[in-house]
Amino acid sequence: MGIVPLSETIFSFPMLLATVLLLIILPITNSLLHPKAKDEIIEFDASLLSEAREEIATSIEATDSNIASKLNNNSFIGRALGIIGVIYVMAYFMDGGSFNLFIVNTIILFLGVLLMGSPSRYVETLGEGIKSVTGIVLQYPLYAGIMGILAGTGLASSFAQVFVDFSTDKTLPLWGLISAYFINILAPSAGGQWAIQGPIMIEAANQIGTSINITAMSVMMGDTWNNLVQPFWILPILALSKLKLKDVMSYTVIMMFWVGLVLIAVFLLWAYL
Repeated sequence: MGIVPLSETIFSFPMLLATVLLLIILPITNSLLHPKAKDEIIEFDASLLSEAREEIATSIEATDSNIASKLNNNSFIGRALGIIGVIYVMAYFMDGGSFNLFIVNTIILFLGVLLMGSPSRYVETLGEGIKSVTGIVLQYPLYAGIMGILAGTGLASSFAQVFVDFSTDKTLPLWGLISAYFINILAPSAGGQWAIQGPIMIEAANQIGTSINITAMSVMMGDTWNNLVQPFWILPILALSKLKLKDVMSYTVIMMFWVGLVLIAVFLLWAYL
């Protein structure tokens, strides 16, 4: 596959065009979906955040008064650790370090400690935040097992191959988009899905003579498209707002149809450009 520059994938004109269209269409759609009756509107209760902060503060105050607890609650130590981490990150990039998952985790860790002020507050806040993503933490190991089955049995490969077999150089990206949408139902992980489906689609693109960058984007956008009906990304928001998935699912499904229409149109036109 080689190295494909971002200017030919996420920053290409068709992808930027799709982004602009969705930024126009989805807000209008959502405004039309807004409940007309006031009693049907569930507003976010900001006091929930205050209650969470008070619980964390109370938990920190209730800790033992030994030396270890005092060090954990010391804001000077916490901010010093955060500053040291920030300096390390700056030195890392100045030395030519690459932007990868490990440095992202490092940035998040040290900024968290720096902004929270003390190690104990950071741990307490992190623990409170994890409650809102418990479902994701529990489900993803199961999805990893499902992906293992899909890869080991060749089921995902066979499913993707069905679409490849009747594709042409102009329609391969379209069928890549659609097949990725359905495969994502069983393997809702962009990286995991690419590991299964990506090699098949790239090999097909090379054989048929279709653009590799368009084919690669079709797989990844199919994965993203399906996320509107498997909205793991919204679970933390639901936890904060005390809503359930069924309260928002109808809205995300309608958005899914609009996103699908835009993506299908873009990939069909992109293949003919």
